[in-house]
Amino acid sequence: MTTLAALATRPLVIALALIVLLLALGQALSPGFASAQQILRLLIVAALLGIVAAGQNLVILGGREGIDLSVGGVVSLSAIIAGNLMNGADAGIPLAVLACVLIGALFGLLNGLGVTLLRIPPLVMTLGMLGVLQGLLVVVRQGIPSGRAAPGLSSFVSQPFLLGLPGILWLWIAVGIVLALLLSRTVFGHRIYAIGANEHAATMAGVPVKAVRIALFTLSGIFAAIAGICLLGYSGSSFANVGEQYMLPSIIAVVFGGTPLSGGKGGYTGTMAGAVLLVILQSILTTLNIDESGRQMVFGATLLVLMLFYGRGRAMRA
Repeated sequence: MTTLAALATRPLVIALALIVLLLALGQALSPGFASAQQILRLLIVAALLGIVAAGQNLVILGGREGIDLSVGGVVSLSAIIAGNLMNGADAGIPLAVLACVLIGALFGLLNGLGVTLLRIPPLVMTLGMLGVLQGLLVVVRQGIPSGRAAPGLSSFVSQPFLLGLPGILWLWIAVGIVLALLLSRTVFGHRIYAIGANEHAATMAGVPVKAVRIALFTLSGIFAAIAGICLLGYSGSSFANVGEQYMLPSIIAVVFGGTPLSGGKGGYTGTMAGAVLLVILQSILTTLNIDESGRQMVFGATLLVLMLFYGRGRAMRA
């Protein structure tokens, strides 16, 4: 009984149980909500959020109240740049992917350098970088929509690729496997947990704290850029501030998945479940005809409830 009680309080188990309950609620509100095709569509949207949350998860695990608020700006900029480089042609996909990954890495690197070398709090640094990205978006677009997704990218995101699943879901599965191995089986992963749990002790043990934290922010930028490319394939074209919708949900998905904002504990498996849960919740709110402002209020309230329920420093594992 003790083992079952402990299992029932694990964030991953709670998330999975809520997913089932929300699917049942959605089916009751709108017949067909829990159909195979609808679930597949929800998973595609969850994959977009989950890829953004992968980088967010790494930054939060590293501790020091690490949060990357610039992910939305990187997603938007990547979608715009990818759309203009592809411009509806498959031949432009490799260049677009390379350019966006490098751009995401650059802004992530700048965030990491600001946090570690200039000692700017992550919240302030990434919020300032978000402002820079928003200004850059205005310069790049010049108020005129431009760029289109290549057919190959759109097919990868939305059409069956292997075993009836679209390519983006296989990409998300690959991200999950890589992060699981990275965090549990590599020296770098152990260092992430070490600096998140106790940065001073990690420094005394010879862990290159600054280099690890810079790498975490750089990876966050890369994951946001990849999500931006996939988002372009999902929507077919880019538009201003398309990535802002992922900033707050990416944090909520991480916290609900079992990673406290204090860092040092948790993992990406729970974050994946948290992403699915939030997408289903958003779909139900849409079914109830709640507008975007109402959904943002619900997400904000959800984050506050999670903070009260789990606690900012409570040790949890997904």
